[in-house]
Amino acid sequence: MSPAPLHVTSPANAQFQALRRLVAGKARGQAWLEGEHLCQAALDAGWQPQAAVFAASYWEGTGQRAPASLAQRLAARSARCLVLADALMRRTSTLPSPAPLACVLALPRPAALDAHAPSVVLDRVQDAGNAGSILRSAAAFGFTQVLALAGSAQLWSPKVLRAGMGAHFSLHLHEGLTPDDVAPLAVPLLAASAHQGQWLHRARLPWPCAWVIGNEGQGISAALAQRAAQHVRIIQPGGQESLNAAAAAAVCLHASAAAQAAADA
Repeated sequence: MSPAPLHVTSPANAQFQALRRLVAGKARGQAWLEGEHLCQAALDAGWQPQAAVFAASYWEGTGQRAPASLAQRLAARSARCLVLADALMRRTSTLPSPAPLACVLALPRPAALDAHAPSVVLDRVQDAGNAGSILRSAAAFGFTQVLALAGSAQLWSPKVLRAGMGAHFSLHLHEGLTPDDVAPLAVPLLAASAHQGQWLHRARLPWPCAWVIGNEGQGISAALAQRAAQHVRIIQPGGQESLNAAAAAAVCLHASAAAQAAADA
């Protein structure tokens, strides 16, 4: 049975203030998922939200609506249900056009690092859009673990979640790491480089492996570069200095997936 909804009309309400702190990144251990796609992805992955949040006009059936089945599932699977006045829902939104529903997740304790998993290492990738896009590529191309070093974008922030489009729920995520925390990986580290190493299209790519994607401006740190089993670069006949970090990651991760598919054929 779905919990009885709590209708919130005042910005002074304590639960509304807690949502605002969460959206502003001032709450730890929780994530704010906004919109149909992310809420659906969380439910499909078996997550139990702490709260389902609906705009009043949606809840009353007069405003923008998501599929009824999704709203019912979200309310039924959540510990509590909040119905915000539309003006308050807009104040919680991180989107140009606020979604009529959202949910709050409690983040689990990260599992132990899997030394043998195909992985992606984010070395201070700071742009949230890049980080989320890389997570999406990782999930699409068969990588199951992401290690984000300190200085990278927060993986569960609203912007990274939106760019990831649900990829978070099929990956094991580790944040706030140091280069030494990467040492237990037993798979070869492949360093994506703009200026050195083998051409990607000619390289023999091991599987499983761990691709290291560096900072947008500074690239991969010396500490991780020294650990790399291979340095690999992408051919760019157009002459650009480098690719966007997310684009470069997608090319590299796809190359690994293609090589593995060819080996299995």
